[in-house]
Amino acid sequence: MAILQWLRDGLLPSFLFASTLLVLVILKLLSKEKSRTRNLNLPPSPPKLPIIGNLHQLGGMPHLSLRRLTEKFGPIVHLQLGEIPTVVVSSAKLAKEVMKTHDLALSSRPQIFSAKHLFYDCTDVVFSPYGAYWRHIRKICILELLSAKRVQSYSFVREEEVARLVHRIAESYPDAADLTKLLGMYANDVLCRVAFGRDFTEGGDYDRHGFQKMLEEYQVLLGGFSVGDFFPSMEFIYTLTGMKSRLQNTFRRFDRFFDEVIEEHLNPEREKEEHKDLVDVLLEIQEKGDSEMTLTMDNVKAIVLVYNVTLVVASDRIYYYPLQDMFAAGTDSTFITLDWGMTELIMNPKAMKTAQAEVRSVVGERKTVLETDLPQLHYLKAVVKEIFRLHPPAPVLVPRESMEEVTIDGYNIPAKTRFFVNAWAIGRDPESWENPEVFEPDRFMNSAIDFKGQDFELIPFGAGRRSCPAITFGTVTVELALAQLLHSFDWELPPGIQTSDLDMTEVFGITMHRVSHLVVVAKPRFD
Repeated sequence: MAILQWLRDGLLPSFLFASTLLVLVILKLLSKEKSRTRNLNLPPSPPKLPIIGNLHQLGGMPHLSLRRLTEKFGPIVHLQLGEIPTVVVSSAKLAKEVMKTHDLALSSRPQIFSAKHLFYDCTDVVFSPYGAYWRHIRKICILELLSAKRVQSYSFVREEEVARLVHRIAESYPDAADLTKLLGMYANDVLCRVAFGRDFTEGGDYDRHGFQKMLEEYQVLLGGFSVGDFFPSMEFIYTLTGMKSRLQNTFRRFDRFFDEVIEEHLNPEREKEEHKDLVDVLLEIQEKGDSEMTLTMDNVKAIVLVYNVTLVVASDRIYYYPLQDMFAAGTDSTFITLDWGMTELIMNPKAMKTAQAEVRSVVGERKTVLETDLPQLHYLKAVVKEIFRLHPPAPVLVPRESMEEVTIDGYNIPAKTRFFVNAWAIGRDPESWENPEVFEPDRFMNSAIDFKGQDFELIPFGAGRRSCPAITFGTVTVELALAQLLHSFDWELPPGIQTSDLDMTEVFGITMHRVSHLVVVAKPRFD
């Protein structure tokens, strides 16, 4: 009866066409999957479903789901995520194979649909595929934007913004302070002053440019695992779901904003600052040109955009997050590390007391912690390492893509395979760490392990060619603020709140933060 009704309504041809198209797509996907996996010695794999493969096993917290698969199938797992053959590694030994032994072969990036639309066709340093262009802009980042001399030149920004943070916290006493919000403002102000020469949290620029909505949209569009990225042959999905139009709209708004920023910097009547911001540096490089490769204005925008931050609004509170990898160590890791760090120290009074005693012993009665004090703060540095171990800003590192067949742990893995390194699981691997779930900074006091890409037990910012080049900038920004907070205040939870009441739930996205704000009472030590 239904078929007769469809005939009368003229709908049967459309139904048959849609059904035939669906069957053809299914057969195509099954055929491609079968041809890919024939005669390959692949790593262990959980059972998969037709079409979607293992996508259903990622869940809402992929770093946890992938760790559970590791516990069942071993430290290297092969997954079929839609059309994408994927390998996940979750041990220090195998991370070393991926990011050192086979670093060159695995140095490319998959073409993420959202990144192509948001980052000027992936011409930023994060998502750009491996090649001459990527090598050129990474050299610029390392030699011009993030050199030791350049990082040191911004010490005045860090010092001023730390003083501003202390003032904001002190103003709240004796009431409780929303420390999460204030730490976000600190991280954001440091970044914007370094990148643009001014901050955006004071005054009307946020409202004028619509920053809040723009940056919130960026986090949503780029964060987490997007199902569409696992079906590249079916890009029409993005049009049907409205994702493509959202990407285009957000891109146009940011592009207009960067046009204004660049126009302002190119204005000959603009007052010259003593210290160049990153836009100044990039525009100088572009103007001078380069015999190797010339940067276009869109290239400049793409590089600057990676330095930018995103705002995520939860109810009436503002979170600040950057776009992953290039400047993750400079901004998002600053905020996330400080937020998780203060949370862990408040939950572990012994560690808090030890860290405070060290800082106050080194700094003495001086009110301000100086960057020259930091090399003497060994326990504080151990605290930072322990935070990175338990709470890496990016729990699953930005994916790599193999450019040729490689052999890892005896398994043959073909070209065009996507690689995920589960940094979160590696930081909690009992094969590498004693009491891995416990916050114990002391474990680093007599240990040479560091997070700069040479020790694969601790890789919050990756390693090898695609590691984050902003680690030095990010580290000093974190250490200075943390030391000053421990020196300037005595910390406790609001009356009636116990450490057991703190919500430690994580929110998975392009970066991983706490779902709840840290609200504390900060008693100033100095008048």
